[in-house]
Amino acid sequence: MKESTLNADPDHQLRLLNVQALDTDLDRIQHRRSNLDEQARVDDLSTQSRVIADRLTAIEVEVADLSLEQRKADNDVELVRERAAKDAALLDSGTITDSKQLTHLQSEISSLARRQAELEDVEIEIMERLEGAEHRLRDLTADKERLDAESEQARQDLQRVLDELEATESQTRSERDVLAAEIAPDLLGLYERLRSEYSGVGAAKLFRGRCEGCRIELTPVDISRIREAAPDEVLRCEECRRILVRTDESGL
Repeated sequence: MKESTLNADPDHQLRLLNVQALDTDLDRIQHRRSNLDEQARVDDLSTQSRVIADRLTAIEVEVADLSLEQRKADNDVELVRERAAKDAALLDSGTITDSKQLTHLQSEISSLARRQAELEDVEIEIMERLEGAEHRLRDLTADKERLDAESEQARQDLQRVLDELEATESQTRSERDVLAAEIAPDLLGLYERLRSEYSGVGAAKLFRGRCEGCRIELTPVDISRIREAAPDEVLRCEECRRILVRTDESGL
């Protein structure tokens, strides 16, 4: 093992492992916060909400347009009925005696009857389309209400998890700060630098002849050199360059 010029109290080196464990916990908290199933659920429901809102807007426009068409169709039918009723009343009054006028009036009444039938068919077709659109509108409205309830529950679930993570993070960070304050600044500074360079792990335990940072077994020569190193010497793993901390389980 390559010798280092840095020396630190062995107890400080052991505390460094505790700091590393807490930093790892903090990293896990951050990773979980960034990959929450609850957040994915909220996002998915939000997407569904946007889709159903667009569909609702479209169907509401369709219902409004069909309602306008139906009112127009109803009005057209009513106008023809009124005209036919007037013609029928005129015919029944007996005031028209001219045969040509009577023939013309009878022809107009027949024409109005056909026109009324045609308009009533149109009226019925529009009514059926309107009923279908209103049915879809009711279904979509019910779906939106259900989705709104699910979204609210999902947001509450997400907030609960976030609050729990925040509380855990706050407690962990507080414990970490207390421990870090007990470590020599130069040792802590080296650890922080290495942690930023090596995926969040700046210090690792030497466990039964293996570096727990890179999981590589040390050679007998390296083990021999570590045995000969002074207790306060800050060792580095030759493979991963992390701080290598000796413990009672190092197998020396």
